[in-house]
Amino acid sequence: MKKEEFSHQQFASIPEAHRLMGLPQPRHPLISLINGKHLPICSHALGSSHVLGFYKISFKPPISGKLRYGQDYYDFNGGGLMFAAPHQVIGGHTAATEPAGDCYFTLLIHPDFFLGHPLARAIKQYGFFSYTANEALHLSDEEQTTIFSLFDMMDKELKSRIDDFSQEIVIAQVELLLNFANRFYKRQFITRKAAHTTLLEKLETLLETYFNSDAALSKGLPTVAYLAGQLHLSPSYLSDMLRAHTGQNAQQHIHARLIDKAKQILSTTNLSVSEVAYSLGFEYAQSFSKLFKSKTSLSPLAFRQQFN
Repeated sequence: MKKEEFSHQQFASIPEAHRLMGLPQPRHPLISLINGKHLPICSHALGSSHVLGFYKISFKPPISGKLRYGQDYYDFNGGGLMFAAPHQVIGGHTAATEPAGDCYFTLLIHPDFFLGHPLARAIKQYGFFSYTANEALHLSDEEQTTIFSLFDMMDKELKSRIDDFSQEIVIAQVELLLNFANRFYKRQFITRKAAHTTLLEKLETLLETYFNSDAALSKGLPTVAYLAGQLHLSPSYLSDMLRAHTGQNAQQHIHARLIDKAKQILSTTNLSVSEVAYSLGFEYAQSFSKLFKSKTSLSPLAFRQQFN
């Protein structure tokens, strides 16, 4: 069967996006803040499946329909703050439009706007730009007020006279927005602890099943991407969730469970170190020995000798 192919409309510039939405050209070609009330119909900003060449930060209030984001769909009945980095695939929701007058903000920023500023590199460290739509940031009323106040300040600055201070002020406001989002996501990890506990239990089951089956022999070491896919999460969200609850990111969590399994095999079987390594998914026994010693301060053989 021929594999179904999907084409995504490409938007390299913010002025191009403005033209599509029927908006006036932005005052600055590298940054634009769109207020939903300025659109004649508050349809999803860029329609069907598309790829942007710039950052996008959007707040969507409670609306009907579903928005496709990557491979997932998310029901925005509760609204949320979404983040997308350049070159991510974003799609259209099933409903054609939403009622005019609904207030939402969409901030578009080309990476070149940050050139020469530390945020050009720092922005890549905010993991939520890699989250999928079902991992949107849901704001409390108080948090929403804070975010809206920042959008309002940016809106006023972008509409005022452009001078030597404009870019520095707007970049500072964007950085403040990202830091608040980081704080609010940490809160969301805490308030969703019950749901995340269930995910953690599923993760443990996945790893246990993986190491107790022939999966490691045939597929190699379990990857963060594989586990995230099994849990219907993005790799970044899985790592950030684990870090919030266990202090370890996803890769560290995999290594910890792998070492636990290796200890079990070394202490209860006569398998050689190479056989243990291959059974766990390592291509080279030396790689297993190096990881084991880095985590336990003992070589696999030295660890086994403790039980002889």
